[in-house]
Parts: sequence; C-alpha cells; structure tokens
Amino acid sequence: MSKSATERLAEVQAKIDKTCAIARRKPEEVTLVAVSKTHSADAIRPLLEAGQRVFGENRVQEAQEKWPALREDYPDVQLHLVGQLQSNKAEDAVALFDCIHSLDRPSLVKALAKAFDKTGRRVPCFVQVDIGEEEQKGGCAIADLPALLEQAREADIPIAGLMCVPPLGIEPAPYFALMAKIADEHGLEGRSMGMSGDFPTAIMLGATRVRVGTALFGERG
Repeated sequence: MSKSATERLAEVQAKIDKTCAIARRKPEEVTLVAVSKTHSADAIRPLLEAGQRVFGENRVQEAQEKWPALREDYPDVQLHLVGQLQSNKAEDAVALFDCIHSLDRPSLVKALAKAFDKTGRRVPCFVQVDIGEEEQKGGCAIADLPALLEQAREADIPIAGLMCVPPLGIEPAPYFALMAKIADEHGLEGRSMGMSGDFPTAIMLGATRVRVGTALFGERG
C-alpha cells in the first residue's frame, strides 16, 4: 500500500528535524521546497492539505497552467522556480514566482532587471553555480561568480544566496562543502542544495533550502 502525502511529508520533515539536531541547527533554518514539476494539480493538493506551503517548479509554462487555480484556494503558497530560466521568459517568471533559483548569466541579469522594473516586483534570486563543471546543467562557472554577483547587485537584484546541483552518481558532500565555502567567501547565507537522495548531507553542510520531489510525490511515471 502506497504512503499518503501526509505520511511522506511527515517522513521528510522528520529527517530534516533529525539532521538539524545532529548538526546543531534549528529546523526553521531549513526550508523544504516540494518540487512538483511534472505532477498534476490533483497530485499537489494532498500536500497542500497536509500543510506544505513552499513548492518548486522547473518550467514557467507548466507552473502557469497549474498554480493560478491552486493559489486561489491556498493564497499563502510560495512558488519557487528551480529549473533553468530562458531570458525571454523572465517577465512571466517574475510575475508568477516568489523566488528564482537559477540566475546564472549576465544576459539573465539584464532580463530580470528589466522584468523587475516593468512588473514592480523584485524577486529574490539564488545564483546557480556550476559546482561540478557540467555545462549541460547550466550554472555560472566558479571563476565567473564574483563578476556575476557584482552585475546582479548593480542591477538591484536581491541575492538570496547560491544554488547548486552536484554531479549525479558521485558522493555529493565535497560539492556541498565547496558551495558552503564559496557562499561564506561572498557573505551569502542562503544555500539551495540537496534533493531527495542527499538532502540530509546538504543540511549537515549548511543548506538553507532543500529541493525535494521524489521523496514527497513518489517516482514520476
């Protein structure tokens, strides 16, 4: 018998609480972002009913199709964009999302700054770092990060912190540790790192946002 959304959420939150206790951190220092990409509104509602209020989507268009109706019933939801953002979708993203995790290039800095001015919204952004030097994942090269942060600050973009996705199939701890070190060097407290398979490790190494999909929704069909 499959677990209910309430049971899955309770299990993930219990892991977060236990890991925070081991790391001598407060559970409220870690925000659980339920990654609902590819899942229907009907699959999301049970988690909303169970009390989850922070969700992540990968694509602007998919979020536009699902979330306006859900937000009518749950207006206190925070919606995070955790996937790559095309510059031509910046205005749509700023209008819909409360946080963007994938700022990774100068052209997107310009597009977001323009969208902020047009919409009147200033959405906090994590700068995505290519921590494993994998071009296909997107992210700013570590060497280019200081310049990108400077450009973002000059454009008056609120920087929430850094985000990374370690290489698949490799022990993630060294990558999370490197990310924490880089964040410290730049005076950034926010660290968006850790997913279903490795979020306890990420929390031990300083994650402030964990992006969890499979552990909450089950395997995607």
